[in-house]
Amino acid sequence: MHELAVTEHLLALTLKHAEAHNASRVTDLYIVVGEMASIVDDSVQFYWDFLSRGTLAEGARLHFKRIPARMTCQDCGHTFSPSEALPCPRCNSVRLQLTQGNEFYLESLEADTP
Repeated sequence: MHELAVTEHLLALTLKHAEAHNASRVTDLYIVVGEMASIVDDSVQFYWDFLSRGTLAEGARLHFKRIPARMTCQDCGHTFSPSEALPCPRCNSVRLQLTQGNEFYLESLEADTP
């Protein structure tokens, strides 16, 4: 259900940028989503279609780019995919930090301008 809140924020950000550039219509959004972000693309699309009705962004296509998760060991500095194994495959430490894969942001948008 948190997709509703992030989609509301995404729409507000999109409209802010579109209006700042005097866009007549937003056509495409390019969204980066980390593998561990717990964001369901179809849910964002569903909420987008509902929330954007009657706005400059109605009908805009959402393009999702997935970023793979990466962990870094705080003891030896080794970076690896969490799908490999836990603990750290190099030193067996459990002091790990997610360093990539939790992202969710608007990378860019395309719009029609006068």
